Amino acid sequence: MSRSWSTRAESSADIDAIRTINLAAFDTSTEADLVEALREDPAWIDGLSLVSFDENDTPVGYALLTRCHIGAVPALCLGPCAVLPEYQRGGAGSAAIRAALAAARNAGERFVTVLGHPTYYPRFGFGRASEHGIGLDIDVPDEALMALSLDPAEPLPAGTIRYAPPFGI
Repeated sequence: MSRSWSTRAESSADIDAIRTINLAAFDTSTEADLVEALREDPAWIDGLSLVSFDENDTPVGYALLTRCHIGAVPALCLGPCAVLPEYQRGGAGSAAIRAALAAARNAGERFVTVLGHPTYYPRFGFGRASEHGIGLDIDVPDEALMALSLDPAEPLPAGTIRYAPPFGI
């Protein structure tokens, strides 16, 4: 059941809940550990870690944008994105992602990349990165690597994506 979700940038009070969301949404602690490592990395950008929350102000969805580069051009990387299982398919994840993208646009960011489900992320405006000459140094399914210009008038740059070290890519 879809509903209207409230969102906000994470606060220090949300950190434990964000870890819980990531642990519940994924089979391993990899994503939860990645978020914690990114918080300590220069790629972290305050205000671009967003939660969606329920009527009790409890975080149930999460989306993170951190610094990456497409070639030499600064960009953002979307992920991890997660939702508590009991709230999945209800719009909590989409709300967190939309809020993160809006916060990035408002902060003057220009480009966002994502490595994820090719049927999910196009709803936010992402398209196949390879169509813009964007790639990775590792093999991934072509349709899973996507990119978005936050200003449709500004074309995506071509180049190889360089992620922050905690990603291990």
